Amino acid sequence: MRRLPLVPLLPLQLALLVAAGAPEAPVSAPQSLVWGPGLRAGVVLPVRYFYLQAVNSEGQNLTRSPPGQTLFKVVIKSLSPKELVRIHIPKPLDRNDGTFLMRYRMYETVSEGLKIEVLYGDEHVAQSPYILKGPVYHEYCECPEEDPQAWQKTLSCPAKEPQIAKDFSSFPSINLQQMLNEVPKRFGDERGAIVHYTILSNLIYRRSLGKYTDFKMFSDEILLSLARKVLLPDLEFYVNLGDWPLEHRKVNETPGPLPIISWCGSLDSRDVILPTYDITHSTLEAMRGVTNDLLSIQGNTGPSWINKTEKAFFRGRDSREERLQLVQLSKDNPQLLDAGITGYFFFQEKEKELGKAKLIGFFDFFKYKYQVNVDGTVAAYRYPYLMLGDSLVLKQDSPYYEHFYMALKPWKHYVPIKRNLSDLLEKVEWAKENDEEAKKIAKEGQLTARDLLQPHRLYCYYYRVLQKYAERQTSKPEIRDGMELVPQPDDSASICQCHRKRPLREEL
Repeated sequence: MRRLPLVPLLPLQLALLVAAGAPEAPVSAPQSLVWGPGLRAGVVLPVRYFYLQAVNSEGQNLTRSPPGQTLFKVVIKSLSPKELVRIHIPKPLDRNDGTFLMRYRMYETVSEGLKIEVLYGDEHVAQSPYILKGPVYHEYCECPEEDPQAWQKTLSCPAKEPQIAKDFSSFPSINLQQMLNEVPKRFGDERGAIVHYTILSNLIYRRSLGKYTDFKMFSDEILLSLARKVLLPDLEFYVNLGDWPLEHRKVNETPGPLPIISWCGSLDSRDVILPTYDITHSTLEAMRGVTNDLLSIQGNTGPSWINKTEKAFFRGRDSREERLQLVQLSKDNPQLLDAGITGYFFFQEKEKELGKAKLIGFFDFFKYKYQVNVDGTVAAYRYPYLMLGDSLVLKQDSPYYEHFYMALKPWKHYVPIKRNLSDLLEKVEWAKENDEEAKKIAKEGQLTARDLLQPHRLYCYYYRVLQKYAERQTSKPEIRDGMELVPQPDDSASICQCHRKRPLREEL
């Protein structure tokens, strides 16, 4: 039999073989790993979630999706056949790196508990089935844990939050009387966006100061959600609902700064920072009222790195002049940058010159290898979602920050660009010429964001801010004139059989 001559592989063919990799051994259901807060009954969240790492028959972690359609699935049932419970269980989110994100939203409480089966085909994965001994409460169950330390331990809350420590370093004590005297005068005028809250016996009261306080719905909903889960400390505080941080007094000034609570901080302000209303609301409404949230984004990160379009990408409103510069750069350098303004408000006169781009779904951003993050009026609230994708983030230098920025380092988790964008094209060229390094930075940023931005950690963060604030107040909080009770949803008690002692609602 005549042998065919050996034909040397061309460079392109070699590259394709390397990219494809050798065929991986099949998935081993028993050796695969399952972990996460959604496997603990005491971690009550709007959407419960846990993780799965696919492992092959040789005991190696898979680093990309198993071939073909995913065979992983989750089945959740009540332990008692007498208890019927509605649970929404979507398909696993494939994170394209051998790991999967499993989610479920409960609509009733179960007394006996839940059985969670994690399957690969018909075979149980890892230690499946997982038994969550009841009661297992749903999001709207008003049944707070009376021991906050036990609650934080159940959630595995971090021992330290550097941003919280930094924020409160300016406030060794909080003079409530000074707050009452100064905040309404300084920040509560007709154009104000301040809400004055008091929490007493786990009940939440508030009054609005100023005209622009509609966003109190966002602060209300997270405070109510927290109060359903854990006994909150008694305290009195002011929340800034506006974009910009408010308190610009320095620590050594007289009178000194006031601890206003805001969603965004800046280098020249002293506000105490909470997670933004955007990621907070999307966490509360995940798998229900919103599409983009901190979990869903992780399973919708577009093509693999090698198949992404090798350009920098931006879409957004005209809320900062540098965004207009970005569009002009894109027009002049279309081979490096695809940028467009989707809505004009601040610079309407520029629309004819720069044009208006069509809206594009956020998940489609990740078809591009590089994402440009430019401030809006303050920090761009898309940043956490960009970091959870698997594109390289090119982040504009900025005086503004969100609650998690302290943990992120330039050239380790993202590539910095100057505030005036003068080095943006240079950085895009660098990324194209150093593809492996760019990919490494993108992955490091994504992994760190996955840890920092887990939904249960938002609850930890909110509680820790309230706790630190309460510890520093020098006088007792009160229900002030004009305050009204912020009620829990009407059905929070009727559809929940709480097995713990309720807060002192009836005794007030």
